[in-house]
Amino acid sequence: MVRESSWYALGLLFRDGPGDRQRAADILDAILKQQYLTPGVRWYGTYKRTPEEPDPSANAVIWRAYDPNWRVFIGTTFAMILIEYPERISAELSHRMYEAIDRAIEGEIAEGRLVPSYTNIALMYGSLWDFAAVHDGRADWKKRSSAWNESVYRLFKQHDTFSEYNSPTYCGVDLYGLALWRDYGSTRRMRTIGSEMEAGLWRDLADYYQPELRNISGPYDRAYGMDMEKYVSVVGVWMRTVLDAPVAPLPKITPATDHVADVWFAPHLAILGTSIPADAMAKVKHFTGEHLVRKQISDDRVATAWIGNRVIFGGESTRKTKDAGPTTQFHPATIQWRAPSGEIGWVQLLECPPVDAVADKQGLAISTNGSVRFRIYAKGTIPGGLQAKAWSLPGLNIAVSSDAKNFSITESGATVDVIYSDITQMRLEIHVSN
Repeated sequence: MVRESSWYALGLLFRDGPGDRQRAADILDAILKQQYLTPGVRWYGTYKRTPEEPDPSANAVIWRAYDPNWRVFIGTTFAMILIEYPERISAELSHRMYEAIDRAIEGEIAEGRLVPSYTNIALMYGSLWDFAAVHDGRADWKKRSSAWNESVYRLFKQHDTFSEYNSPTYCGVDLYGLALWRDYGSTRRMRTIGSEMEAGLWRDLADYYQPELRNISGPYDRAYGMDMEKYVSVVGVWMRTVLDAPVAPLPKITPATDHVADVWFAPHLAILGTSIPADAMAKVKHFTGEHLVRKQISDDRVATAWIGNRVIFGGESTRKTKDAGPTTQFHPATIQWRAPSGEIGWVQLLECPPVDAVADKQGLAISTNGSVRFRIYAKGTIPGGLQAKAWSLPGLNIAVSSDAKNFSITESGATVDVIYSDITQMRLEIHVSN
């Protein structure tokens, strides 16, 4: 994997043990050979995801044939190497890396697809553009990169949050981008607003975090899993830098661990350092009591969550502007608890039409118009215990009221899906059982 190899090269230069410099140089040389060098194509300046990946064709589809985000993931890693360890690589390799960064910026400008609300990429892009502008002495890039960064900040300040909201993976990348601003920004202004947004994001995440469950409650704008004890999230990697392994929200790391490649972000975090406000750190380390979270994300969207002693659940109200489908990472209603097996049990609203979901102390209220599918995981779940008006789960009981016309169940491996057809309103009353 090309991107992850760049992360490994940074780690080697950070460690700087016997043979590490040469191995890193060999890796960086191989990565540079994977960059697309033909100006005028949409993927100019990005990289192959693997060396075996074929070159995109004229009608290439973004994300399928190429990933433009590799420009900034690899570019910011190059920038960290050039800032932190210039004496550990050759002048020739350094020159090639600077040229590769310039191509990445030129390609992003030419493609014109990026917007400030694409938070994690926008933050890395702002840092890389600023770095390239200063190194190249380009006043035009400096002016434009500063304007870009101010637009990202203005968007954040509308509600003191990012529109790409509450993602255990992508909020971790946001924290990386903000740490780049905080440490490497070329102006005091950039460093200051980077630190401000970083602190605000940590406080937001800490409000949703239940340290005894080792999970961040939903709702999730973009999530790859429902249990941070089972998959590697970048926020979990950040938390591991300040928490001991037995209490950090990370699974055991093996080649088969879900999203294991994200653990290779560790060198970046170790070098940049973790900057958590004291009040947020207290919530990350110890459960400070049950509480309701309510956060305005945008004019149309509000997230709510109940962080309880033994169960956490959340919902996102969107004024029915967002839906969830089988390929989406958006989960507008979620529930997590510690099941009798010791594992985290969870429920996620997997598929639904445009939806409003609101959490309160007792449960979740859901408003939509169509059919909804919930996915349930809890070891020991008996499908017969799932009825239209009540779900009896290991360690959790949920009373359901709705105007659904039909109810059905499908089983798939360790999970069970429950489907309610033709509904407009639904209420889930959530009770932890002994």
